Amino acid sequence: MINHIILNLKKWCDDYFFLKHRNEPRGVGGIFFDYLQTGDWGKDFEFVQGVGTYFHQFIKNTLIALKDEEWNEEEKKLQLVKRSRYAEFNLLYDRGTKFGLETGGNVDAILMSMPPHAVWE
Repeated sequence: MINHIILNLKKWCDDYFFLKHRNEPRGVGGIFFDYLQTGDWGKDFEFVQGVGTYFHQFIKNTLIALKDEEWNEEEKKLQLVKRSRYAEFNLLYDRGTKFGLETGGNVDAILMSMPPHAVWE
């Protein structure tokens, strides 16, 4: 049952973060959920806690494993291109970014998550 839920959340993530104008995914995946509500608050909260614990460990282990890696110029360029995809997604499709800009929100606060450096090809 849990695998089916995770697969649905992964599909939701893949669909939401897809760059239609490029016909490509924005990133490597993940899971996505806005309104988890199964009717069992305790079970939903336990799920959210489990997701947080999993990603905390995953990020911690990944950073430790990669912290001493050296990156070449080709890899750095790929990183900058991926950052541009992030910026494109936020400006073209992201509900939160669009809502903030359309309702007169603080532009600096809305755009502060944009990467400081990016490259378009």
